[in-house]
Amino acid sequence: MLGNRFFCSWSGGKDSCFALYHAVQGGGVPERLVTMMTEDGSRNRAHGLPLAFLQAQADSLGIPLVVRGTSWEDYEEDFLSVIRDFTRQEIDSGVFGDIDLEGHREWVERVCSAVGMQAFEPLWKRDRRALLEEFLRVGFRATIVSVKDGVLDRAFLGKTLDADLVDDLEKAGIDASGEEGEYHTAVTDGPIFTEPVPLRWREILSHGGYSFLDVSIS
Repeated sequence: MLGNRFFCSWSGGKDSCFALYHAVQGGGVPERLVTMMTEDGSRNRAHGLPLAFLQAQADSLGIPLVVRGTSWEDYEEDFLSVIRDFTRQEIDSGVFGDIDLEGHREWVERVCSAVGMQAFEPLWKRDRRALLEEFLRVGFRATIVSVKDGVLDRAFLGKTLDADLVDDLEKAGIDASGEEGEYHTAVTDGPIFTEPVPLRWREILSHGGYSFLDVSIS
């Protein structure tokens, strides 16, 4: 990625953040973070995180945040509209945090190629457990903010990822990386952040088969 000006598809969670980190380590130049929001623009569709928290992440990273409200039905069309605008600003690449789900890789390659961009997947085919261990070793901090109902207990909500929690996730019968959507995280600190991002919550909400923290930054 040496010299490539890129946008990062940004969920606010560990995988998109670690993909960004590796893209920067590889010499890429981060120009935008892109987050697709619910229709009313209040939360992102990936992890249910509010705009204020996502903006605080972007401010700490020093990368402009671009958001777009959309429905699941219009998601691809609206995503294409956003990244098509980037090509006019000479942003030539997209970075994504997928690990090994082929359907996700096919989608990102298709939408990027539709606007003449390259798609990069810095985490692709890396061992899931090894990625988690590296994520923690280099100094990132992430909190579990949502769990899939019937798959992972609500007791995991609000817990910070560390070696012991990784073991507990595996003991709970899931893959510790959560690649199949068993849980989602919010990253609050790490080597590419200029300052920690505060994360607080008021209550637990339920929607779309997930339980998630009602996150705020104050």
